[in-house]
Order: sequence, then structure tokens, then C-alpha cells
Amino acid sequence: MEIAIISGKGGTGKSSISAAFATLKERVVLADCDVDAANLYLLFNPTHEEEQIYIGGQKATIDYSICTNCGLCIDYCRFGAIDLLSEKVVIIDTSCDGCKLCSRICPEEAITMIDNDKSRMFAGTFRNGKMTYGRLAPGEENSGKLVNLVRDKALQLAKSENLDTIIIDGPPGIGCPVISSITGVDHVVIVTEPSLSGIHDLKRTIEITSKFNLKTWIIINKHDLNPEMTNQIESYCNGINLKIAAKLLFDPQVVEAMVQCKSAIEHVPISDFSTGIQAAFTQITSE
Repeated sequence: MEIAIISGKGGTGKSSISAAFATLKERVVLADCDVDAANLYLLFNPTHEEEQIYIGGQKATIDYSICTNCGLCIDYCRFGAIDLLSEKVVIIDTSCDGCKLCSRICPEEAITMIDNDKSRMFAGTFRNGKMTYGRLAPGEENSGKLVNLVRDKALQLAKSENLDTIIIDGPPGIGCPVISSITGVDHVVIVTEPSLSGIHDLKRTIEITSKFNLKTWIIINKHDLNPEMTNQIESYCNGINLKIAAKLLFDPQVVEAMVQCKSAIEHVPISDFSTGIQAAFTQITSE
């Protein structure tokens, strides 16, 4: 069973809930697919049993032995990735889109393309089973390909270790990485919060999951901070027949758990938050 936890925006508590789900069973596979800002490895400190280079594109490099600093490439670059610094043409790696135009128009053929090879996929063991995650290098393209690599590894680990539950911590938003995180899963859990931006992004995220006919659940985190907005979210979900798996209270101990490198389930197993998470997980996995 694959359960993907996503949110339409950052800051809803998605990763905290993913971490809690991952520590409710004795052994699971945890896949951190938020490759732009992977953070669950900080919490669980997995072993590094496997490391794989991910090449998502290319970037330009200059051979200064033949470059004449003519500046033609600067004029043609539409990404602002080439500049003249100290009378020397330089490539700004984080801005380079890998379009290859500069290498094609350089009269001296001084510019060539090299692979972006700084991103990685890691796999190993954490205290509740197996874990895999991706880390995208700054400026490198996130089209969902690295997410697919992480998910494929999670499936391999589940099969080799005979584990029946995969918890996927997806990225925020509704872009290609999110689609790569949820395609083909058994359940999607959308984490939202009672705010105007929260309900707006919730609606956009539901549009995505509905297009894939995915079994979708809603968790309203920190619901007590804005009861009026919580009621609006509940009414909206009820109107489109979406089940609310849990309404979780704001609990400072969840933050304290993260500081202690623990999930809320590990840090405060007897609390309203943990009880709500346990009930939600039981409801989701029973259907």
C-alpha cells in the first residue's frame, strides 16, 4: 500500500504528519519525494547504503584557453546566466537553463555543455524500516524525474524487504513533482490548514487528485487556530464527498518533537495530536 501525503502549500505540517505516519508501524518504507527541500533524513538519520547520481540536465562551461571574451553569448542568453565580471565572461551555474544556445553561437566554440551531476538519490535504513530520498542541487531542474527515481527505489525496497506499506512525503504545490509523487498510489492525504491561502490551495490540489481518480483524504492541521475557516473547509469537503480523516489541534510539542529528531508519535504518544494521527492512519489503511 502506497500512501502519499501532500499539500497545496508549504507550512501546513505535511512533513510532520508524514513522519508520524512512518512511525506508527514497526516497519515501513519511507520515501521523501520533496526533493527540492528534503528534510526527513534530518529527523530519522538513515544509513547511506546506496547513493545514485541523478542527471537532470546540462549546463554551459567555458574553455578560457580559447575564449576571447567577445560577449556575444551574453547578448544571446535570455536567462541572465552569462555575465562579464572583471573583464571575463562567466557562467552563473544556478541561472543556466542548459538550452545550449550559447554553445551554438560562440564563434570560437569555447562553450560546451556538461552534465548536471550534483543531485543525488539516497537509500538506507532508518529506525522504522527502509528510507529513500532525493536531494536536488540548487538550480537544477525538478521535472519529477528525480521523484520517479525515489519512488522506484521505494518499490524495490518494499519488495526486497517484504514490507507492505510505503509512506510518501510529497512536495508542496501542484506541479510535475507532485503529480510524480501521487500517480498510481492507493491513497492521497492532503494536509491543509484553516487559512484563506490554505483553502485556496486545498481546492487546487483536490482538482489534481480528482483528475487521477485517486482515493483522497483530508487532514485539517491546527484546526483550532481558526474555527470559522475550519468550518468552511469541512463544508467544502462534505459538499464534494471527500472524507476528513482528522482534525488536528495545534500542539507546540510537535515542534519540540522535530527539535528532538523524533516524530510526534515517538515524542508524545499520548496526546490529542498523536491520537488523531493514529485514528486517521487506521481509517485510511482499513479502506
